[in-house]
Amino acid sequence: MDEQPLRFDTKIAVLLRDDLAPWQRLNVTSFLVSGLGSQVPEVIGAPYEDADGVAYLPMFRQPVLVFEATKEVLRAAHARVLSRSLPRAVFTADLFSTGNDTDNRAAVRAVPTVDLDLVGLAVYGPKGGVDKVVKGARMHP
Repeated sequence: MDEQPLRFDTKIAVLLRDDLAPWQRLNVTSFLVSGLGSQVPEVIGAPYEDADGVAYLPMFRQPVLVFEATKEVLRAAHARVLSRSLPRAVFTADLFSTGNDTDNRAAVRAVPTVDLDLVGLAVYGPKGGVDKVVKGARMHP
């Protein structure tokens, strides 16, 4: 019997600042979603295998929606995600100038929450809550 497709009552969203270069958008998105997969295990599906039995890593079990917004909308989304206590990841402009994970964490730790120069935010949670967090953003072209 065929498995029925799952319908999700949750959403994974990435919000990117609209002034990033294309390489930065890809880099930020990759880093942000890696945080969700490591801390929210229910977002990860089963491993893959091709017809020859070659195994592949599991991936998210649901789509990742990518949005873009101005710096101001991103800042407001950050405040909303904090007020809702949803699982989130941040990427700040400072991380473009660091070269390793230790320096990345130190760069974020050095800046108060309200002063973070956000360029990206990932969030996971109930659809309605995530929709409220990304309010004012538009789907990435």
